[in-house]
Amino acid sequence: MNTSFTVSTVLPGSAERIFKAWLSSEEHAAFTGSAAKINPALRGTFSAWDGYITGQNLILEPYTRIVQSWRTTEFPEQAPDSRLEILLKTVPEGTRVTLKHSQIPEGQAEEYKRGWEEYYFSPMLEYFQQKTP
Repeated sequence: MNTSFTVSTVLPGSAERIFKAWLSSEEHAAFTGSAAKINPALRGTFSAWDGYITGQNLILEPYTRIVQSWRTTEFPEQAPDSRLEILLKTVPEGTRVTLKHSQIPEGQAEEYKRGWEEYYFSPMLEYFQQKTP
């Protein structure tokens, strides 16, 4: 069974703008519509969706790449964190955001793939359309 996937979308706005928003407690909460607490530093921890998601920033390459350990309250207790890689690439329409999510517990990948689309990409598109001049 698949324990990894890649999803991608294009958002209006610069890679710098999206990178900073992803690592901002206030903006992350604003574009998801749910509480987020993020320490934007390397090795900083984060929680999103009212604590449903938690993890740590493992790699921060300004405006191009974020790698995080990532888990939800639905992970089996003994399961290691998954790995989330966020890639940002400037395109004529704004920024292509590609999420590579791997090391997901068996049987959960499809649920998270749908979740990225429904709970992140859709609201982020609306948020950045409103916030981008």
